[in-house]
Amino acid sequence: MSSPRWPVVVFDLDGTVVNTIPLIIASYEHAMLDVLGERPRPGEARGWIGEPLYTTFGSRYPERAQELIDSYVTWNLAHLPELLEDFPGTPGLLRSLRDAGARLGVATSKRRSSAETTLRHAGLEGLLEVTVAMEDTAVHKPEPDPLLLALERLGARPEEAAYVGDAAVDVLAARAAGMAAIAVSWGAATRDALVSARPDALVDTVEQLQALLLP
Repeated sequence: MSSPRWPVVVFDLDGTVVNTIPLIIASYEHAMLDVLGERPRPGEARGWIGEPLYTTFGSRYPERAQELIDSYVTWNLAHLPELLEDFPGTPGLLRSLRDAGARLGVATSKRRSSAETTLRHAGLEGLLEVTVAMEDTAVHKPEPDPLLLALERLGARPEEAAYVGDAAVDVLAARAAGMAAIAVSWGAATRDALVSARPDALVDTVEQLQALLLP
């Protein structure tokens, strides 16, 4: 079996490990219609993916932010089982990395309860030994704090680790943390946005990611 290129790999969750993009966009649309009586502009909600809900709603609708968050979370959790999708090949990649001796974690802007529920429904709980969620740090991506906390909990140094994500903020956070920054193009961001963030590698398929992580 191949040895991992990096002994520690930390992943973003939404749009990277699991396809929650349809669920997230529908949750934003529901919350705004429910609380504000309006929908996001076409394509607007997709651009919010990766931000904490407090950032998304607090910066745009500060007086209604908590109502929007509550509506979003309630609808999201109720519809997660039916709308959650796999990215084909991702569970196998995680198993291959684990079997090759890599230590794996997640650093996400999701709330812990939502992140753990997502991992459980996706059948990935036992593959990722550390989950850093929104509540665990005072600041979030593109700041490096969530990634550095994941490394601390894994007992790893930045120079021996890679971070894999689907958004420009993921690349920026990895670079700020001193980790290898790997971007995947199958998530929410455009390929141009990812290229502009200057990742160390940009892959278009799970097979390409596996070849990079397990050469």
